[in-house]
Amino acid sequence: MGRIYVAPPDNHLTVDDGRVRVMHGPKENRHRPAVDPLFRSAARWYGSRVIGVVLTGSLDDGTAGLLSIKQRGGIAIVQDPENALCGDMPRNAIETVDVDYIVRLDAIPKLLQQLVPQEVTENGVGGSRQLRKETEIAELDMDAIEDENRPGTPSTFACPECGGVLWELSGEKILRFRCRVGHAYTANSLSVEQSEQMEGALWAAMRALEEGASLALRMAEKAARSKHRRAEKRYRERAAAKMQQAEALRGLIVERKEEPAELEENVS
Repeated sequence: MGRIYVAPPDNHLTVDDGRVRVMHGPKENRHRPAVDPLFRSAARWYGSRVIGVVLTGSLDDGTAGLLSIKQRGGIAIVQDPENALCGDMPRNAIETVDVDYIVRLDAIPKLLQQLVPQEVTENGVGGSRQLRKETEIAELDMDAIEDENRPGTPSTFACPECGGVLWELSGEKILRFRCRVGHAYTANSLSVEQSEQMEGALWAAMRALEEGASLALRMAEKAARSKHRRAEKRYRERAAAKMQQAEALRGLIVERKEEPAELEENVS
């Protein structure tokens, strides 16, 4: 009693039947540690005895885990998005989960003091096979990772982390995916990761074009010294074309940076 456990960098923190575990499991929602594996493991083992709290943060980490807590009969508390430094995580949780309390940050400690001493009865629907399996994957259980009978259906999307096929998880109130080795994404986090990868590809393409233009200019200069006028003209035209293409890519990157952030999408 009275202890606070903090996940060390680059490790998930999970609960396992009376123990707290630190695991270097697959990233979830592009992060490790992530909130969902912790919430999910607590819901699996302690059902209605769990109180989940989602505070300020971007995107929707914590929503799926809080949903598992509610399904097992636990209590869901969410910081008032208007009171949060970044309201994305609280707002997504409220839109998806039937939360019990939406309160300001400074009111949460007193609320927890009121809730913790209360006696509870096991009134959840029970730990589902998918809840158990996802918890075991986060804890690097190789039997769970290598089990071919995974929940959901193969999607058309590849895992940004490892390149494997992402499986769309079934029976979910939000659109979620998990790959063969365990990397997991909500639709929002997958969209952000795809966008960042596309931007990286655009920067790489622009760099290659600029380097190609520079090389073509060097070749043009050498041709000019050798008085090969026709070759010089060809190389200078090649350099101009590559620089024009690079500028077009630069404009596209800047235009994407100025676009407003995508709205969250929940699937019922």
